[in-house]
Amino acid sequence: MLTHAQAREHGLTDRQISYRLSTGKWQRVHRGVYATFTGQVPRAARLWAALLWAGEGAVLSHQTALEVAGLTGGEDPAIHVTVPRRRRPAQGTPMPGVVVHRSDRARSVAAPARLPRTPVEDTILDVAATTRAFDDAYAWMARALTDWHVPARALRQALATRTRFPRRAWLIDALDDAVAGSTARTESRYNRDVVRAHGLPAPESYGVAVEFAGIATRRDRPVRDARTFRFDPVAVTAGACASAALAAAALREHGWPGRPRPCRRTSCVLRVSRPPGE
Repeated sequence: MLTHAQAREHGLTDRQISYRLSTGKWQRVHRGVYATFTGQVPRAARLWAALLWAGEGAVLSHQTALEVAGLTGGEDPAIHVTVPRRRRPAQGTPMPGVVVHRSDRARSVAAPARLPRTPVEDTILDVAATTRAFDDAYAWMARALTDWHVPARALRQALATRTRFPRRAWLIDALDDAVAGSTARTESRYNRDVVRAHGLPAPESYGVAVEFAGIATRRDRPVRDARTFRFDPVAVTAGACASAALAAAALREHGWPGRPRPCRRTSCVLRVSRPPGE
């Protein structure tokens, strides 16, 4: 794989390049990017074509970086590349099938076939940042820790370099717990944002037990049996109001005479679902 400019630098004239393309000895993968062989263009070659088109400083990122790192079972239809913010690949002419991201902090490591890609910990954060809900971002983090064995400390350090990140405080708490091997921050958020924020009593007073699951363990949805609840970091952050409603129902079943109150969130489920007059 090479660009038109690279071919010229190696002594070929425009006429010689055109001849190779017209006779089928070379293939045009994109404007100004050529495959110097016949037959099918394999995936690795298409990845190189995207990098050559994107230009200096380009690295494979997001789902494509996970692919070349061997962490996904298939190929994403799109090829994701990250370029420095100041750069506009190919003078702004889009390359079909290539998604361009811009960042001045993108680091690079060599993948198989020397394809440059973002480090795994940076890649996980990049993908998590594109999600709409904390539940989805958390799922990427949990998968990195449990399935791909990415060190929690590496993810935490990578997150510390980013001044802006969606739901940053929630992820920091979850990763700090994973580094410490505890669920202290999950428990703290439960007491603050589930119990106190919604006016709930201590569950132990009514024979209800609460357990906490950390991000470093394979995550479960918040579950309950007759007297036990298990909450993960999602349940005490984005899902705090729903968790409060769930816990309140169990407490009332076991003798609590009170009622939960809505918290300050405008989207609190206790506010929107409360019957008129209460």
